[in-house]
Amino acid sequence: MMQLESQALEQDKLCPTKTTIMVIGGAEDKVHGKEILQTFFNRAGGVNAKLAVIPSASREPAAQGGRYRKVFEEMGAVNIKIFDIRERYQGEDPTWLESLEDCTGVFMTGGDQLRLCALLADTPLMDNIRSRAIEGKITLAGTSAGAAVMGHHMIAGGGSGSSPNRSLVDLTTGLGILPDLIIDQHFHSRNRMARLLSAIAAHPDKMGIGIDEDTCALFEGDSKIQVMGKGTVTIIDPSQMSYTNATKVSVGDPLSLSNLRVHIMCHGDRYDLHSHTMKPGLSETTMPLD
Repeated sequence: MMQLESQALEQDKLCPTKTTIMVIGGAEDKVHGKEILQTFFNRAGGVNAKLAVIPSASREPAAQGGRYRKVFEEMGAVNIKIFDIRERYQGEDPTWLESLEDCTGVFMTGGDQLRLCALLADTPLMDNIRSRAIEGKITLAGTSAGAAVMGHHMIAGGGSGSSPNRSLVDLTTGLGILPDLIIDQHFHSRNRMARLLSAIAAHPDKMGIGIDEDTCALFEGDSKIQVMGKGTVTIIDPSQMSYTNATKVSVGDPLSLSNLRVHIMCHGDRYDLHSHTMKPGLSETTMPLD
């Protein structure tokens, strides 16, 4: 298994994908194998990468930026810029846009997704990052809060451990990098299934993605998701949902949802967003399905 992962990392160094957007559930390994961060580094160009770290979601952006700088320097990065943006006007500063011009990878750290959006949404800087990521000109990654902001509809907060209901989730507008998705992070460790279901009941035209800690949903230019890391990625597909009572009950009442499709995927598994189908990964631990 380790040999296969090592070969995959080497292949990334030689053949970076056209478009790579990495959505990380938070608490990714920064000490031992660092598989997810190493993949970001490799796909952004390896030792030739020119990286931008955006720690603006954090209340301690300097410390957060320094933490990731150290990780990427240990991997061999020599060109790292910390976009320590603490005021909204800075996102309109042409100096930052110039700094972004030659970047090959952008990494958005964790913290508070509302803070990140308040600082960067609809700024020239974020518009540039979004367009370059979609066009395949950079590798873009976001962890925790940096993952939550990826959709058009963003989970800003809410509860956990309850049955689905509209009061369980607070929704607002995200950065729209992956506009057809609603993303939740720290998924199973914080018992957020009901929260994501509540969000999907409100927006059944979107796909729900719940990502565990130290786990990444890697979006590629062919509209496929590849899972990597130690946990799982949960996909809630409402494309064939036949009923929900979301518009008929009060805010605190339980929700019913009929005919949802749910996929639980682990390392190596893939999902096709167009065909709504899952393809199991090939590994030594893969068991045939009856």
